[in-house]
Parts: sequence; structure tokens; C-alpha cells
Amino acid sequence: MTGLRKAYGDKVVLDGIDFEVAAGSVYSMLGPNGAGKTTTVNVLTTLMTADAGSVRVAGHDVATGIKQVRAAIGVTGQFAAVDELLSGRENLQLMADLKRVRSRDVVTGLLERFDLVESADKLVATYSGGMRRKLDLAMTLIGKPEIIFLDEPTTGLDPRSRRTMWDIVRGLVADGTTIFLTTQYLDEADELADRIAVLNHGRLVAEGTPEQLKRRIPGGHVRLRFTDPAAYRSAAATLRDATTDDETLSLRIPSDGSQRELRSVLDWLDSVGIEADELSLHTPDLDDVFLALTENTTKEAIAR
Repeated sequence: MTGLRKAYGDKVVLDGIDFEVAAGSVYSMLGPNGAGKTTTVNVLTTLMTADAGSVRVAGHDVATGIKQVRAAIGVTGQFAAVDELLSGRENLQLMADLKRVRSRDVVTGLLERFDLVESADKLVATYSGGMRRKLDLAMTLIGKPEIIFLDEPTTGLDPRSRRTMWDIVRGLVADGTTIFLTTQYLDEADELADRIAVLNHGRLVAEGTPEQLKRRIPGGHVRLRFTDPAAYRSAAATLRDATTDDETLSLRIPSDGSQRELRSVLDWLDSVGIEADELSLHTPDLDDVFLALTENTTKEAIAR
């Protein structure tokens, strides 16, 4: 995608964004409410036309190859699009019929893959939130799409169900499927994404691997904690750049988190004969990255 632009009257929603998603990877887009994430996904899935820019999905132009793009993708929205008056098996069979997939082995295989065999013939109205999300994703897989768009796939799920969904996503990627993920959970993006794009006010303000984004934000440090007040005072007097905490007898030494810097701290402790009781390394996480890159937004306000 290059130069993607979209506006509604005088309001510019997407202001010339560029990115490329590698096949067989998880690409996550983060951003505060109104950043333009939903519009981006709508353009990529042919639900909306762009005002300018070049957009290709699965090798097809979204403007001129709508049918080919739609045949190559699957979309799972924030809310499970399942029929509560049908059973899980009937929901899957309905989708198979709509996509003209004749083999009943497909439905059986998906029920087994998503651990829905025991509940296959129960009405979806009786399913838990996690089961509905799994069924929704299973329905998306009918027709074997090359690319799947997941819009906040674990919103509202309990921790165990979230982990199950993460394992399913990893399995899809291992099979060669490309995942475009939007999520309100920063730990989810950190856990799953190969690359992350941060969108703010319609502009792509950062893009890279989770580790690359974390390194852009200052605040990393090595923390030394002492139980011996004399050792603490001696270390504090020697390390002029360290931040002291007299209450906890700890020092914070600025660090980029590299192995080289950590080794230099250990070498220094050995050279001056001071022994810390606890050493820990702290580096910025995606919460820090998100807050720093999206100015005054809060980390809970991820765009839907």
C-alpha cells in the first residue's frame, strides 16, 4: 500500500499512509479512537474506496480486482457474526454452502481443529463468548483464505480463552496464512505481531517489529537493590548518573537494555567489590510506545 488517502468532506481520515505486509506473518495496527484504523481495514477489504493511493491485497488491486480480493480474504469482526438459532455445525455448513465448498470433511475438520466437536450440535445461543469467537473464526476459514483480517478477536474474553485464540492465530500463521490484526490489547500485539504499525490522526507515526518500536522510547534502566545500607551508599556515591531510592535502597542506572551495557554494570560491580542483592533490567513496553507516539491519548483508547 502506498499513498493511501481518504477524506470525508474537509475531514482527512487517512493522510497518505504506506506499509507492506509480508506473506505468512502477523501485522498489527494500533491507534487511538479516530486514528483511521477502521477506514484502513475497510479499504483493504473492499468495503470502501480510497480517494488516492495504490492498494494491492493478495496481489490484486482493490479498486479493479474486487472479486479476486474478496476471494482471497476472510474477515472476522469485533462481534461474532454467528446465527444463534443454528448449531455450530449448521453455521459452518451454511458458510460452506455460501462459498460452494461441497466437502463435508471441511466442516468436520474445522470443528475438530477449534475443539467444538462436543458442542457442534448445540444451539450457538448456548455458547460462551470464547466458543462463539472460535466458531466465527472457523467460519472465516472456509474457503482457505490467504489473508485474514481479525478485528479485536479477543475483546471480552477471559484470559484462558484469549490464550486459546492466540494459539489458533499462531497455528494459522504456521500454515502460511497472513493475519492483519487490530486489537485493543497491547500485550496481544506484542505477543503475536511480527510487525506493528501505529496510526495517529490519519498518519503512520511508527512502524516496525515490537522490539524496534520499544527501542525508540527512552526510559530503560538497570535496577540494583541492596540490603546493606553501607553497600548502597558506596554504590550511590560512585555511580553519579544513577537515580537513588533511599527507601528501597535501590539504584536506577540508565540503559538501552543491550547485553553490552548489562555486562559493563556487572564488570563495574566486580571491579569496586560491591555486591548487589538484586539486579533487574527494565525496558519500555508497548504501553510506553503507544502513549509516547499518540500524544495525549490513553492506552485503553485503541481504535475499533
